Amino acid sequence: MNKVSQVTIFFWIIKVLCTTIGETAADFLDSNLGLGLTSTTYVMGALLVVALFFQFRLERYVPWVYWLAVVLISVVGTLITDNPTDNAGVPLEATTAVFAVALAATFAAWFTVERTLSIHTIVTTRREGFYWLAILFTFALGTAAGDLVAEKLNLGYGVSVLVFAAAIAAVAVARFALAANAVLTFWIAYILTRPLGASAGDLLSQPRDEGGLGLGTVGTTVIFLVAIVGLVAYLTVRHRDEIAPDGLQGRTTQA
Repeated sequence: MNKVSQVTIFFWIIKVLCTTIGETAADFLDSNLGLGLTSTTYVMGALLVVALFFQFRLERYVPWVYWLAVVLISVVGTLITDNPTDNAGVPLEATTAVFAVALAATFAAWFTVERTLSIHTIVTTRREGFYWLAILFTFALGTAAGDLVAEKLNLGYGVSVLVFAAAIAAVAVARFALAANAVLTFWIAYILTRPLGASAGDLLSQPRDEGGLGLGTVGTTVIFLVAIVGLVAYLTVRHRDEIAPDGLQGRTTQA
């Protein structure tokens, strides 16, 4: 059985929710709890390793395990970008370039070995390893590139949300109206959802005098976590995001 979620509307909704939590949870642990970037990275990195351990041991896609791993990897992806920038003063141009190269190298190695980058055939441990490594670098690249764009253009949170949403819409048009490559457009959209979610998280959590809505990192994180849990519970019951061995969506017709 395929080990990852089918790409449906539920997939993209939960993905954006996860990226928002990646931003707000990292800020909460770092600033509100006073753990600092380094300690927060160690703690979340350890939790991610545990989640991936159970994910790799499974023989099929299990929604709550898979999405727990995505939530944790979104936090870690944010932290490995923030650490060199905030602690070592590495410019965002450099981190963006480094993670772009790392992601490109991951895709190159994946395609060289497996001859495909499709997520519909994640049925071996090796393919799943490439998949999760690529996911990590998409979060890191999306964080660095999103922060770079917002910093250089001095965009407000609301405008940033609209800019990245428009970019994703353009990718969707390219895929469905212009028949662009499905694998390429998927990964581009996956990268772009990271700065979209981060901008939405900042818009909701930051104080009103700084352009946000003032919900705070705790309130925003709780709201989005509840939404994720509800959607994952629904998918667990209805099986609308499973991929059967032949690549077709599993059990949707029976749901």
